[in-house]
Amino acid sequence: MSRRVTSSSHGRDGDTPGRISDAAAQGQGRGRVVSGSAAGRGASGDRDSAQSGRSTHAGRGHRRETVKGHAAARSVVSEAGASIGVSEPDGFVDARALPSEDLVAKTLEETTGTLGIASRPKVVDFSARLRERRRASMRTIAVRVIAIVGSIVVVCGLVWLLLFSSVFRLDAAQITVSGGNEWVSEQRIRDIADRQIGKSLFLVSANEVTSQLKDIPGVTDATAGKRFPRGMAVVVKAQKPAAMLKTSTGMTAVDGQGRVLNSVNGASADGIPVIEVSDVDKGLSSRAVRESLKILSSLPENMRKSITKVSAQTQDSITTELNGGDRVIIWGDASQLDLKKAVVDKIINDPTKIGDKHQVDVSAPLRPIIK
Repeated sequence: MSRRVTSSSHGRDGDTPGRISDAAAQGQGRGRVVSGSAAGRGASGDRDSAQSGRSTHAGRGHRRETVKGHAAARSVVSEAGASIGVSEPDGFVDARALPSEDLVAKTLEETTGTLGIASRPKVVDFSARLRERRRASMRTIAVRVIAIVGSIVVVCGLVWLLLFSSVFRLDAAQITVSGGNEWVSEQRIRDIADRQIGKSLFLVSANEVTSQLKDIPGVTDATAGKRFPRGMAVVVKAQKPAAMLKTSTGMTAVDGQGRVLNSVNGASADGIPVIEVSDVDKGLSSRAVRESLKILSSLPENMRKSITKVSAQTQDSITTELNGGDRVIIWGDASQLDLKKAVVDKIINDPTKIGDKHQVDVSAPLRPIIK
């Protein structure tokens, strides 16, 4: 609670500064602030009441003295407030009189964290920073170069391992061949496979080998499979000749595609249909003979063995005789072979269908003719 200092008479104005100083001293000891403006206002009110009956001139002089007293009191209070760090309300504060603190020095002295890690601001050395960035750039470039060189070395090593080393090189001892017969030499099949010996299996084209095997006369199907790391398996499907082309000079075995076969170890021609032609080359160029070969190569083996004669006057009149003429089948051309074979099999093997007839015309398979 602050004290209020007043003056009741003009004669006691001189004592005001001393009393206000005493009040400021007491306020400083008690930790209180004396309001100079409140003390001034109280003193002014008392003076106005005491001097209300005086003359105007005397009042004006008294007010001037009162203003001087207020200024003196305000100065004392300001000094007291400054001494305790508190300024007078609505009063002027001189920044030069305020206590100063070196914040930079305080920041540099501060530490943070449980281990007392210094939090001093870093002083930037631009030259050192530039050298540091250059070293970082050089390290980055070096790492990239090493990575690129390493990748190239790895790729080259992998290429050498897969394509040029002996790890995956095809070995002749690990090539297996199966599927040959007396008309298709196994050695001829192996000769094609042996062309790939010494190559890496990654460079061997299985499709190319298969295509070459299918070009062998008598081979209807073939597969070539790689057996890592150094082997290959070749499997072919070979058949007997579709027919024997008979000329005045001898007989020539041909397959269903009109390719000439050479017998292996004097293979027998028994059970192979015979087509009479004047010349082998001219016969193979005839469409009637080619259509006959397609039909004969598709027949089951038991029917082929019973064929004793084949005639092909035109491409639409292919005729086969079974068992010396016991059954005569007119096939027409090689179209719709599966349907024609099914109709022929149904008729000739069913006595109720064939009866005492001997000839079956399936050139129009949906309307077979039995004679």
